[in-house]
Amino acid sequence: MFGILKPYPSPLISGRGIDLDFAMLAGCLALLGLGLVMITSASSEVAAVQSGNPLYHMFRHLVYVFLGLVACGATMLVPIATWQRMGFLMLLGAFGLLVLVLVPGIGREVNGSMRWIGFSFFNVQPSEIAKVFVVIYLAGYLVRRQTEVRETWMGFFKPFIVLLPMAALLLMEPDFGATVVMMGAAAAMLFLGGVGLFRFSLMVVLAVVAVFVLVQAQPYRMARLITFTDPWSDQFGSGYQLTQALIAFGRGEWLGVGLGNSVQKQFYLPEAHTDFVFSVLAEELGVVGSLLTIALFVFVTVRALYIGLWAEKAKQFFAAYVAFGLAFLWIGQFLINIGVNVGLLPTKGLTLPFLSYGGSSLVICCACVGLLLRIEWESRTHLGSEEHEFSESDFAEETNHGR
Repeated sequence: MFGILKPYPSPLISGRGIDLDFAMLAGCLALLGLGLVMITSASSEVAAVQSGNPLYHMFRHLVYVFLGLVACGATMLVPIATWQRMGFLMLLGAFGLLVLVLVPGIGREVNGSMRWIGFSFFNVQPSEIAKVFVVIYLAGYLVRRQTEVRETWMGFFKPFIVLLPMAALLLMEPDFGATVVMMGAAAAMLFLGGVGLFRFSLMVVLAVVAVFVLVQAQPYRMARLITFTDPWSDQFGSGYQLTQALIAFGRGEWLGVGLGNSVQKQFYLPEAHTDFVFSVLAEELGVVGSLLTIALFVFVTVRALYIGLWAEKAKQFFAAYVAFGLAFLWIGQFLINIGVNVGLLPTKGLTLPFLSYGGSSLVICCACVGLLLRIEWESRTHLGSEEHEFSESDFAEETNHGR
């Protein structure tokens, strides 16, 4: 297999052997390892009751980790120019998946939401795929229409012809959290693409108005908005999940109750191994463990932003926008999930990247890591830069990374 791929160098196959950004890789692998440990702990009680095997979710998560690592490696083999050429097809694919998930008999309903396409052994969450495909398409648009985006209103509004229908499909599931993350990442990409401050400010105002209208449109969203400000007023009703999460944080104190010793995971805290895995982590590892986990997330996301900066300096603008977009997707999900867990935001069903249980989220996160590692490698070796031509001989000798 590697012999077939040899004419097409990559971070895994080059004259220098494996040539990766090991700092980025180490940070992501650390999060994957921590996620496996916490999911094993947080899901043991639920798995024991539901399947008779307390390690049921751990074994499934190991399969997802393996698939994620395969996706990461496969993504690193694909040149960034190929992703750029496929941007429009990927956008069409994203629309197709978001339509399919709403079709009765194809989409699978869980807890009142149609967010999954069910297969025999696993489910696919189209919103996770769609967010990344939108980032890739929008990065291509910003490169093709750079002058138009920076200087005209039409260049600014054109992306929303695509983004608004996709947001509408996400809201029909409904998946309000994914909609906010996707639109937030797109807004950040437009700002970095050179949109003027006045137009960007107008977009922010319109976004705030849209969120207010969407919250008012659905009673359950308004109930969540009211409840999270004082969850103890309805401790055993709409505020139950948040109050149990806050109890987990309180029990953890500075150093935690010890790995595996969480009480809240024993059917007190719903979704303990998915949306609220960070609460279990805080209970078992305490403030110190929580802050170290946050520091690891900060390192990974900042590293992703630096990868975008390095690509921009190498004049690989499409790669730079993709890196920025992926970083903002992670930042958005991280801030929302942690905010929900600590009671700063209304409860939303949004996974914590790398840590939460869920096949689609984990595999897509790993694929994004592969894409970022490919971007870093191409920018460092000048593959794809406007001022350099690439040949295999460029990788014949070991050189210093310089980063």
